[in-house]
Amino acid sequence: MFEKEKENLVAELIKSGIKDKAVLEVIRITERNLFVPDEYSDFAWDNSALKIGFGQTISQPYTVAVMTIALEVFSGCCVLEIGTGSGYQAAILEELGCNVFSIERNKFLFERTEKLLKSLGYKTNCLFGDGSVGYPEYAPYDRIIVTAAAPVVPELLKEQLAVGGKLVIPVGERKIQNIEVITRMNENAYEYYTIPGFVFVPLIGEDAWKEE
Repeated sequence: MFEKEKENLVAELIKSGIKDKAVLEVIRITERNLFVPDEYSDFAWDNSALKIGFGQTISQPYTVAVMTIALEVFSGCCVLEIGTGSGYQAAILEELGCNVFSIERNKFLFERTEKLLKSLGYKTNCLFGDGSVGYPEYAPYDRIIVTAAAPVVPELLKEQLAVGGKLVIPVGERKIQNIEVITRMNENAYEYYTIPGFVFVPLIGEDAWKEE
């Protein structure tokens, strides 16, 4: 099912500059149609963000690819995901061999997505809470990925990185952001680079945007 749509999406991602073969393959095999509301299933393999309720979206596949490549994950990598949402990004990371802890602040989405991931055989450690402050109980993490945009980089997330670890987070105004890729070089030093020009829903929490 959706075989032609899958191949078309992969071809579009390659045309857009995505060259990582492992990431392209997991995007092809991960059934995105299972992570979107039924009314959007016909659009599941479009290269676009789709609404999943509560003001949240499943990210555009291109954005998922860019962030996943920037993370530079490895088999057995311990990843904290801030913003479980639909569960699609967590599934992508698991398909790449990661051990995923994923935190969601919306109770309904948390319960729905935890159930979905389990039903599909994923072993994501689903957590309920304010992701803007991370989840120190299981820190340090090899990688941290934030799937919503913060006004600034939360210091607590940087502190929960292992030395050598990477944090990938959209940062900026509510209407447009850049993806910041931050590597912890040692206990007190971080290296940064920026991937410009993305749009995410806002990260809401104690160390992020406040609810309007």
